[in-house]
Amino acid sequence: MAFLTNDKLVIVGAAGMIGSNMVQTALMMGLTNNICLYDVFSPEGVAEEMRQSGFGDVNIVATTDVKEAFTNAKYIISSGGAPRKDGMTREDLLAGNCKIAEELGMDIKRYCPDVKHVVIIFNPADLTGLVTLLYSGLKPSQVTTLAALDTTRLQNALAKKFNVMRSQITGCATYGGHGEQMAVFGSHVEIAGRKLIDIMGTDEFPREEWEHMKRDVTLGGAQIIKLRGRSSFQSPAYLSVEMIRAAMGGEKFNYPVGTYVNNDKYNHIMMAMDTTLDENGASYKVPQGIPSENARLDASYEHLCKMRDELVTLGIVPPISEWSKINPNL
Repeated sequence: MAFLTNDKLVIVGAAGMIGSNMVQTALMMGLTNNICLYDVFSPEGVAEEMRQSGFGDVNIVATTDVKEAFTNAKYIISSGGAPRKDGMTREDLLAGNCKIAEELGMDIKRYCPDVKHVVIIFNPADLTGLVTLLYSGLKPSQVTTLAALDTTRLQNALAKKFNVMRSQITGCATYGGHGEQMAVFGSHVEIAGRKLIDIMGTDEFPREEWEHMKRDVTLGGAQIIKLRGRSSFQSPAYLSVEMIRAAMGGEKFNYPVGTYVNNDKYNHIMMAMDTTLDENGASYKVPQGIPSENARLDASYEHLCKMRDELVTLGIVPPISEWSKINPNL
């Protein structure tokens, strides 16, 4: 098999359902012949299954030692936080998982400061990604968070509604925060070449149905918990490995990612923007929709700011004015 890179990829949280699926997906994609499975619970069982799957010419290491895992790492994907349970929101995980993110960032700075890219997917990803970036000392372009699930859920809902393939839903995106406070942009969507904005409000697609669909999409994670009895694991695993593949110089990632934003309008925050993710990392443009969509994005930003400021109150991060002392890139 030809591999995309020989660089070391570390999967954090590899013993869990998301992590083990990430390992298998990365191997099936042929991303690298150098993969390390790290977890505080032994990931050796996952490693053995992967070895027994017949993947050839791949060095698969499993460890519970963070120094061993992170030394010489060039790419990291972390699902290593507490999972969301039935009845919980992403925000319910804020304090505990952000402490984990703080430790993750410090470990990156300590053991692999020359890592090329880090993808954070444990909830609430906008905040855990921000905390990881702060304490890692990395550049903003080097740390991204999984935000694509909101977009793929909207794409899926529209495809089912109009009975078309998901590839025929174009221009589909959600921005801002991941989850209940996301900003759904429908003004750029086309359905098999038809503009959604022209269909909306007709008998075919009443405006009330659109509003109901948007609400359902924001609760998509909770719906998976109800359907499966546990939080999503296959979709975040696949999408996050697609993200790291793009960062390795592979196939383009087609959905928004969470990235560090600091401009005239949105300051010192991690949120989903109109992004490009490639071997140079993440770059972004502020999306522009109709006035109601732009207002929703502003509201999503304000919600994220409140959670960020709560982290200051909890002592997990210092006031923003001191961030550059911890990470000169911010």
